[in-house]
Amino acid sequence: MNDIVALTCDLIARPSVTPEDAGCQALLAGRLQQAGFTCEHLRLGEVDNLWATHGQGAPVLVLLGHTDVVPSGPVEAWTSDPFDPQIRDGVLYGRGAADMKGSVAAFVVAAEQFVAAHPDHPGTLAVLLTSDEEGDAIDGVRRVAELFRERGQKIDWCITGEPSSTAVLGDLLRVGRRGSLSGTLTVQGVQGHVAYPHKARNPIHLAAAALSELTARHWDDGFESFPPTSLQVSNIHAGTGANNVIPGELQVLFNLRYNPLWNAPKLEQEITALLDRHGLEYRLKWHRSGEPFYTPEGTLRRVAREVLGEFAGAAPEESTGGGTSDARFIAPLGAQCIEVGPVNASIHQVDENVSVADLEKLPELYRCLIERLLTEGRADC
Repeated sequence: MNDIVALTCDLIARPSVTPEDAGCQALLAGRLQQAGFTCEHLRLGEVDNLWATHGQGAPVLVLLGHTDVVPSGPVEAWTSDPFDPQIRDGVLYGRGAADMKGSVAAFVVAAEQFVAAHPDHPGTLAVLLTSDEEGDAIDGVRRVAELFRERGQKIDWCITGEPSSTAVLGDLLRVGRRGSLSGTLTVQGVQGHVAYPHKARNPIHLAAAALSELTARHWDDGFESFPPTSLQVSNIHAGTGANNVIPGELQVLFNLRYNPLWNAPKLEQEITALLDRHGLEYRLKWHRSGEPFYTPEGTLRRVAREVLGEFAGAAPEESTGGGTSDARFIAPLGAQCIEVGPVNASIHQVDENVSVADLEKLPELYRCLIERLLTEGRADC
């Protein structure tokens, strides 16, 4: 079995459901140390993080990934056990195959190959892994980035191995991500009998106009390659379940995905002002998942565009779509960030999978990116 396939299977077989690492980082650190990397294990809260470096000084290139996976869901719904990797008809099946144990394994193989070929390379090559990306993302890269800020650790370029490709390996280059802000709105009323509405205050009725204005608002027309900012209500709950009781409280959950025209404090201020105009008695709890980031045209985008074009046979789409990633915590350190990884069609699904042919190409793709960035034109690919 090919080394990259064997390593990916070994990682899949470890049930690292977030925030568990299940020994993945120890396995990878062992290989990186053997290749000459200095490894630092950062246990923060209940989360494992690994910081491995080779070389010194600038530029600093970070390969960013996560070893945790989402839960499998009903095991009986899978064709084979989600943590028993299986290859069928040229496809590797298992939880994390695409998101993102294949990329993490490819990072390590590419790093090994690069330092073997260029033991005295310019700058620093680093691998940063966490077991807290799929969950709360509190004690993972968010905390590590805070630690880096305290240490004065500089990062020039960051490549995240999130599954970004849509149909063919390398057909999409992620050059940014929208910010994410969630709100839990609780509107207070007065519970009562539906036959005596004058003795109650219905929070659903009270909030209706404000929610209508909030959901109808046009936030912006987009920013460069970013789509317009969007607010979506994801859950509404009120009442006791009986049809003759006016509820005393209404709870509304909503989320905004926003481009660089906004930041979380500004959005919070706008929404609070809207609710205040409607005279509601309410509580509002915010959760800031991360600010948007965007990598403008420069060395990283140019090199990535060239390499992905060679692998995919055509220039990649350059996109800021999708959800969020841990790059949102690295970008504020001053790093240019991109995301490059395998096809994402099956991520978080039953029978998650990755093409074996794509998986075998992935280390070479990452090695080419590393070489062209760190060897200043003396690349072998």
